[in-house]
Amino acid sequence: MTEAAPAASRKSAVQKIVYLTFDDGPSAVTPKVLEILRREQVKATFFVIGDQAETRPELINAIWEQGNAIGNHTYDHNYKDLYSGFTHFWSQIKKTEEIIRQITGARPQLVRAPGGTAGHFDDTYFHLMKQAGYLATDWTVDSGDSVRRGVPASEILKNSVQNTKSSRVVLLLHDGAGHQESAKALPEIIKKYKAAGYVFKTLDGSSEPVQFKAHPGKGAAKRTKPDEAWIAANITPNAALFAPGKPLAVVAGMLQASLQPGEYRIENGQYIVPLRAVVERLGGQVNWDIGTHSGLAVLNGRTITADTDGGGLAFTAGGGDRGAIASEVTLRGGAIWLPLRDLLESAGHRLLGATSVPEERRVKAS
Repeated sequence: MTEAAPAASRKSAVQKIVYLTFDDGPSAVTPKVLEILRREQVKATFFVIGDQAETRPELINAIWEQGNAIGNHTYDHNYKDLYSGFTHFWSQIKKTEEIIRQITGARPQLVRAPGGTAGHFDDTYFHLMKQAGYLATDWTVDSGDSVRRGVPASEILKNSVQNTKSSRVVLLLHDGAGHQESAKALPEIIKKYKAAGYVFKTLDGSSEPVQFKAHPGKGAAKRTKPDEAWIAANITPNAALFAPGKPLAVVAGMLQASLQPGEYRIENGQYIVPLRAVVERLGGQVNWDIGTHSGLAVLNGRTITADTDGGGLAFTAGGGDRGAIASEVTLRGGAIWLPLRDLLESAGHRLLGATSVPEERRVKAS
């Protein structure tokens, strides 16, 4: 008969995990943070701000290519706007999400609310973010590096390693402008956690996110909850973006675009796609004409008008020839959707065939 392991041995067998997380970047501080992480062979999770990612795409690439995780920290970190109503928060999340996707090719599912959810999120924010497929996550330990300007590295270190007995630590740090002291403290923070037996990991969807309880601020009473029509058009279909499925590859001549699961639909045997995503990923341009409620696209040397009121596609070829295709063009959730076959034909790409293999779906056109 095998004796049971002593209690002390069972306790020591529990893996201790620390998640280093950095908010508010990228900035001039980020390269130093990445250098330290690379030297220490440690990965971290970066919650980036959209307007900073937009101006420093090379740093987003550096974060991603080094094997770190990237999360969404809204577009401009403006509390007044973000917490005035959920639709404002949502628009910033989607804007930043698209910026990150264009740089890395991946769509971030992790979201961190500026300032944390406490005092900001109410039940509506929590419920709709979860329903839309996002993982809103806070932290368990605050390094205190943003409580005031110029917090010294010694204080950041002390706050960061105050409890090295917990089995799971999500540590809040910052790599935004002015946080050089955070980078200075980082090597010693890593050293302390390694000495305490911690394993370093990046946040993902495999474990329940840390979330503060909903204690919205005083301004929450003035918020208006989105109506059901808005929720149906925006929130409900968004969850499919993170659902397992096959990507759709669209090959048109020498160009190729890829749509991830949730970025396209199959209806009545047809691929239904968003106009802007397909055209721009094939190297074209799209603008919205508010006067006619139409999308104006330029692709493969043709000008295409997608009419969301009357439906249908009209096009003008390079030589001035005009044509039209009867098509089910619709406006859903602020995006123009239409059958892929109709879009390709209006752009002068003749459909050659469609295939489906375990790895992907593929549509090929001339």
